[in-house]
Amino acid sequence: MSKAEKTKQFIVEKTAPIFNTKGYAGTSLSDMTEATGLTKGSIYGNFASKDDVALAAFEHNWKRISGLIRQEMEKRSTIKDKLLVYTEYDKLVISPVYTGGCPVLNTAIEADDTHPILKKKANEAFNAWKDRITTLIEEGIRTKEFKAATDPEQIALTIIAMIEGSIMISKLSGKPAYRNAIMISLKKLIDELS
Repeated sequence: MSKAEKTKQFIVEKTAPIFNTKGYAGTSLSDMTEATGLTKGSIYGNFASKDDVALAAFEHNWKRISGLIRQEMEKRSTIKDKLLVYTEYDKLVISPVYTGGCPVLNTAIEADDTHPILKKKANEAFNAWKDRITTLIEEGIRTKEFKAATDPEQIALTIIAMIEGSIMISKLSGKPAYRNAIMISLKKLIDELS
């Protein structure tokens, strides 16, 4: 990795938690210079604009969350157990290890009407997530672990909606018990696939 690539990676790693917590509009250039210890010229010498930093930060945040989920799934042997990892999603993204919560939820809400490029990135991440869950469910149907009548895409959409809804509701209300209650319902949904 060249020095320029290392600097770029450093900027992304240091600013990604800020973008994920404060959002695009809330993250200032001074936030970026403070987090990195670099000057404005150094940041914009490596990125053409704040948009470019934000897009790279989103990619970094999403890859990190996806990696955490994948690592947890690799520890499980059955498709059902792999899907049950999603009942722990909130523990993976709302933790001291990861700052700011779910980057798809955060970015989708903020960028919906304000930033088409970030919205597109969030939508791509959502679709990849949906496709990953759909593929798992299809595999579960093929191996007869799940009922043949299961609609994989509908279940994938429901899983994502329950996860993101639980995070939004608990953050908005300040009541983690709401998130926990929804995760119990998600576990029941996954149990009923068998």
